[in-house]
Amino acid sequence: MSDRTAGMTVPAARTRERTLSVTTLAAGEFHAPSLTDFFPPALLFEGTPFELDRLMLVRLIMTAVLVAVMLLAFRSPRIIPRGLQNVAEIGLVFVKEQIAEEVLGKETGRKFFPLIATIFFTVLFLNFSGIIPGLNISSNARIGMPLVLAAIAYVAFNYVGIRKYGFLTYMRSSIVVPNVPPALHVLLIPIEFVSTFILRPFTLTVRLMANMLAGHIMLVLFFSATWFFLFDATAWMKVFSPFSLLAGLGFTLFEMLVIFLQAYVFALLTAVYIGLAEHADSH
Repeated sequence: MSDRTAGMTVPAARTRERTLSVTTLAAGEFHAPSLTDFFPPALLFEGTPFELDRLMLVRLIMTAVLVAVMLLAFRSPRIIPRGLQNVAEIGLVFVKEQIAEEVLGKETGRKFFPLIATIFFTVLFLNFSGIIPGLNISSNARIGMPLVLAAIAYVAFNYVGIRKYGFLTYMRSSIVVPNVPPALHVLLIPIEFVSTFILRPFTLTVRLMANMLAGHIMLVLFFSATWFFLFDATAWMKVFSPFSLLAGLGFTLFEMLVIFLQAYVFALLTAVYIGLAEHADSH
């Protein structure tokens, strides 16, 4: 093969590569999953502040689906709900009673219910795209959206504490542990400050992102292994394809549980942090 021919085939091979997903693999070839799956090339408005890649489009699609579901569910609400309204109300009642009011009490829980419900359903719907054929990835697997949601929770609980106690009193109540020897404050104050004001948003962000990133990679591995065993492996290795397929289907069911749990944990911790800020004086 000439150098010219080789120079033409390498770019051609690269153009055939597409972002690896759960059900769509590149042109009959096996490509191992990597972090580049989470930073695909731009699809629209490349080089502008409004540049959109595949993950951003998935995020916009699932946001539109969430808004459409809620509008359709409550466009003409009935006293006795049925259909989509019934499903939406079950979800809202769950967030209201099992998260907001359970953690914050009825009065405070009612006040912060819109915020907590928004966080819960946003995380839930954005996560759910990870198992929808054609979308195949949660946009929460990239740090942007988890970071925004964590920032919203961070602003919310600090706002509650500062509004109730004032900035200085709130800070003192949050980082100064009462009834300990004065010498220990040198150790405890930095620990409490880092724990309250740095680790809370950090752990909210990383927990959500890491779980969805890991889930996507595991699904890709199982289903791409099925593809590999069926079409690329030698004859004797094809017997492994049913096992990898079953493992992929089983992990999909497990991922559905993770999708719900991540939405629940994120909303629950947001409520917990709001409650801690509201009662910072009882540290």
